[in-house]
Amino acid sequence: MSGLIVRCPACATANRVPADRLGSGGKCGRCGAALFQGEPVTLTSSNFDAHASRSDLPLLVDFWAPWCGPCRQMAPAFASAAASIEPAARLGKLDTEAEQGIAARYGIRSIPTMILFSHGREIARQSGAMPAATIVEWARGALPR
Repeated sequence: MSGLIVRCPACATANRVPADRLGSGGKCGRCGAALFQGEPVTLTSSNFDAHASRSDLPLLVDFWAPWCGPCRQMAPAFASAAASIEPAARLGKLDTEAEQGIAARYGIRSIPTMILFSHGREIARQSGAMPAATIVEWARGALPR
């Protein structure tokens, strides 16, 4: 059976979904959560690699910190962008204060920074806060064809 591996946003379980049915509202075979919820996934050391490396969906990550004013200002725009970009990509947020090891692995020096991953490889990076429309435009332009 062919299809794309899509990680559940709730439990990170791998689910095989036919490419032509990505937007049809599938549910996780393990926990029953909707595979696409129109909002960013909270990424931690326990689920980051599953979403970034072991999924066929590109992953757009917002590296942020709770004390960062521009990060807090961009949060609603990033959430809005998730509703526009899914199911072409999964969007996730990673708190660099709580997950310093992952932030160091990717050389995060300023926040907010967004990185687009495809099969575990960084394919695009953008630093600085942006409005939702600009996030969507940037991400769509950088997504693999």
